[in-house]
Amino acid sequence: MTNALTLPATLSASTLDHYIQSVNSLPLLSAEREAELARQLRDTGNLEAARELVMSHLRFVVSISRGYMGYGLPQADLIQEGNIGLMKAVKRYDPDRGVRLVSFAVHWIKAEIHEFILRNWRLVRVATTKAQRKLFFNLRSMKPGFASLSPQEVQDVADQLGVKPEEVREMEMRMNGHDIAMESQDGDEDTYAPIDYLAADEANDPLEQLSSAQFESRNSIALEQALASLDERSRSIIAARWLQEDGSARTLHDLAAEYSVSAERIRQIEQKAMQKIKQALLQHA
Repeated sequence: MTNALTLPATLSASTLDHYIQSVNSLPLLSAEREAELARQLRDTGNLEAARELVMSHLRFVVSISRGYMGYGLPQADLIQEGNIGLMKAVKRYDPDRGVRLVSFAVHWIKAEIHEFILRNWRLVRVATTKAQRKLFFNLRSMKPGFASLSPQEVQDVADQLGVKPEEVREMEMRMNGHDIAMESQDGDEDTYAPIDYLAADEANDPLEQLSSAQFESRNSIALEQALASLDERSRSIIAARWLQEDGSARTLHDLAAEYSVSAERIRQIEQKAMQKIKQALLQHA
């Protein structure tokens, strides 16, 4: 089951497209077959049943991942995280509750992707250029409505913020992700959804705090100190993944091929390094 969930080690647009085509070609399960497999897994721990349940729902992970592409993170990584959520859902699914697996799993898939974004997004914000941060913080409030900016509006925003018109268009495209359902599933303590991770008080949003020059300076120093404390491999992985200002961020699978390890091992190294950096940032907050 693990191999079937792992994206190719050397990832390009064509191989990602091939993966997506492959999962979309996998057959969907009837309600009867789904319930049968789920009972086998629940009652006997049948791993082949678990594999069939997961494989038949991979297309839904791909679909959900598209709703999170406005954050500038690689779709391959979003899919991989969503697949982890899918496996957690399959493990906990009870067919006797009267709901289909896809309805149950969507919360787990979204929550895993959302946690991945929140785990990495603060470092991404700190690491981007000053001009990009200024554009990110101001573009949404400067837009006159929900529609895309006209050429003249793009030019006006660019003039006001001192950036190039193409940078405005690129940031607008990145921010215009699909709406994401944030609902929770009632009555299940084990079920969580993206809404659980969102701060209720917008006045204390880290985005607003990061707009202050003093906060930015402290975090830059903390980030430099935290990076210096990492071992060489961890530092290189973080730099390749999150500190590239030219948009050439490497994927987990690129780095897995470079270091001759699995993508999961790169993810573990990255997560450990990110936790260390997060602690350094919190201490200087």
